[in-house]
Amino acid sequence: MKTGIIIIFHNNEKEMDTAYFIEQIKQTSNLELCLVNNDSKDNTYDLLKDIKDECNNVSIVNVRKFKSDIAAVKAGARFMFSEFDLKHLGYVSINMLNIKYHGLNGLIEVITENQDAILNYKIKTLKKKQTLFQSLFSLLDYLKKLTENNNHFINLQYENNLLK
Repeated sequence: MKTGIIIIFHNNEKEMDTAYFIEQIKQTSNLELCLVNNDSKDNTYDLLKDIKDECNNVSIVNVRKFKSDIAAVKAGARFMFSEFDLKHLGYVSINMLNIKYHGLNGLIEVITENQDAILNYKIKTLKKKQTLFQSLFSLLDYLKKLTENNNHFINLQYENNLLK
């Protein structure tokens, strides 16, 4: 059984470095990634297709009518659970991140650098939350809870969320 990751995109064309994404994703062969395009009006969907064409472990879900982040995560989760035998499924929404300083490259680096921790996900690490699927978890919340994780990108996300 594999672990999957859903990443929600919405109008992120300007922030995407497809070559870097492809390079990093190719290092995560034990993870299944689902890139969800949440009704982008720019070329985000085309860039996601380029990434999928180069990476064997990437799927795309194209949401044609804009949905909330939670609804987009659920659309990705339904797809992933129907297509793959997954042990756990993490998610992250680009629009909820502070990508001003690190861009999307920071996110994909965090996933690549922490893939062993993601693969060894323990549900007890997070507070139990009622979700549509019991094995669905917030990727950044999980990585933040890991005591050995001192990643600047993750810490920056939480600093800014505390200030809001």
